[in-house]
Amino acid sequence: MTSSQTQTYGAHARATLALGLPLIGSHLAQMALHVTDTIMLGWYSVEALAAGVLGASSFFVIFILGSGFAQAVMPMVAAALGRGDEAQVRRDTRMGLWLSIAFGVLCYPVFWASEPILLALGQKPEVAAAGASFLRIAGLGMIPALLVMALKGYLAALGRTQVVLWTTVAAVGLNIAVNWALIFGNWGFPELGVRGSAIASVVSQGVTLLVLAVYAAVLPDLRRFHLFQRFWRADWSALRQVWRLGWPIGLTGLAESGLFQASALMMGWIGTVQLAAHGIAMEACALAFMVHLGLSNAVTIRVGRADGAGDAPGVRRAAQVAILLSLGFGSLVVATFLIAPVPILSLFLDTDLPEAPGIIAIGVTLLALGAMFQLADAMQVIALGLLRGIRDTRVPMAYAAASYWGIGIPSAYLLAFKFGLGAVGLWLGLVIGLVLAASSLMTRFWRKAPRPL
Repeated sequence: MTSSQTQTYGAHARATLALGLPLIGSHLAQMALHVTDTIMLGWYSVEALAAGVLGASSFFVIFILGSGFAQAVMPMVAAALGRGDEAQVRRDTRMGLWLSIAFGVLCYPVFWASEPILLALGQKPEVAAAGASFLRIAGLGMIPALLVMALKGYLAALGRTQVVLWTTVAAVGLNIAVNWALIFGNWGFPELGVRGSAIASVVSQGVTLLVLAVYAAVLPDLRRFHLFQRFWRADWSALRQVWRLGWPIGLTGLAESGLFQASALMMGWIGTVQLAAHGIAMEACALAFMVHLGLSNAVTIRVGRADGAGDAPGVRRAAQVAILLSLGFGSLVVATFLIAPVPILSLFLDTDLPEAPGIIAIGVTLLALGAMFQLADAMQVIALGLLRGIRDTRVPMAYAAASYWGIGIPSAYLLAFKFGLGAVGLWLGLVIGLVLAASSLMTRFWRKAPRPL
C-alpha cells in the first residue's frame, strides 16, 4: 500500500469518525430519554410504569414504521450534495417533511382508539386504560418526532452533526424537568402520573423541532438551501422518490425491532427471572449497538456523497473503513461481555434482591450469546447503512424480513420450546437471524456497489 493510499484511508476514517461520534452521542442521548422516562415512572408507581412502558413501546412500533421517510432524507441529501445539486437537497428534504406530517396525521386515530386495541391484545383493563390515556397525548408528538428525525438527517448529511448531538442532550434535560413537574406534581404543577410523562415527551419533541428548524432556517451557511421557502408547494417528483426509498426503510426497521419485541414476549413465557435477565442483557447490547448505529448513519452519508459524485473508489473505501471501525469496536465489546459479565449485569440490578443470583447466572450466559451476535448485529446495521447510501432499500427489506421473521423467530421458538433449550435457545435463534441478515445484506452491497472503471 502506498503512502497516498494510506493517507486516503486515514482521511476516510477521520471523516467517518467526525460524522459518526456526534451521531453516536445523539443515539445514546435518545436512549437516555427512554431510560429516564422508565426510571421516573417507576418512582411514581408500578401501575404507571406498566402503562408507560406499554404506551411507549406501542408508540415506538408505529414511529419506526413511519420513520422510513425521515430516514430517507439522509442518503438522498448526501447524494444530491455529491452531485452538487443544492436545489435537489431542498426538494428531497421538504418532501420528506411532507410525508412525515402525512404519516403522523393518518396514524393519530390509532392512538385515540388504542384502549380497545390494547384490550384485544390481552392487556388488563386498568393497564389498557392508562396506556390509552398516555397514547392519546403522546400521539400528538408523532409529527414533531418524525420531523425532528428528518431534520437531523438533513443536518447530518450537511455535516452539522454537533447540533444534532447537543439538541438531543438538551432534550433529555428538558424531558427530565417536565417529568419531574408533571408526573409528581412538583413546582406547583398538577400531579398527572403517566399522562405527565406523555406531555413531557410531546414538549421535548416540540422544542427540539423548533430549535432544529430555526437553526436550519437562519444559520448563514444553510440559508442558501431555502429549506422552508414556499414550503406549501408540492414537488411530486421528489415526493415519489422519497416515498420509494422511505417505505422499505420503515418496514425494515419494523422487522428488526419486531424480532426483539417477539423475543421479549417469548422469554416471558419461559419465566420472570429469565425475562429480567433478558431485559438487562438486551440493555447492555443496545448500548453497544448505538455505536454501530451512529457509524451506520455516518457511512450512509459518506457513501451517498461519493456515489452522487460518481466516485466508485470512494464508495468502496468509505465502506471498508466503516466496516473495520465497527468490527474493531465490536471486538472490544465481545471481550468485555466475556471477561466482565457480572459487573455489567450488576449495573442494572439491585444485587441485594433475593432473585439477583438467579438473574445474574442466566444473564452471564445471555451476555456470552450476546457476544456471539454482537459482530453480526454490527455488520447488519452497517450493511443497511451502506445500502441506503447507494439508495437500495427494497431488496434489503426483503432480506431483513426473511432473516428475522422467516428464520430467526421460528429458530428461536423451536430451540427454546421444542428442543428444550429455554432462554439459551431463544438467544441462539436471535444469533441465527442476525448472522443471516448480516451475510445476505453485506453480499448485496458488494454486488451492487459501483466498481472503479
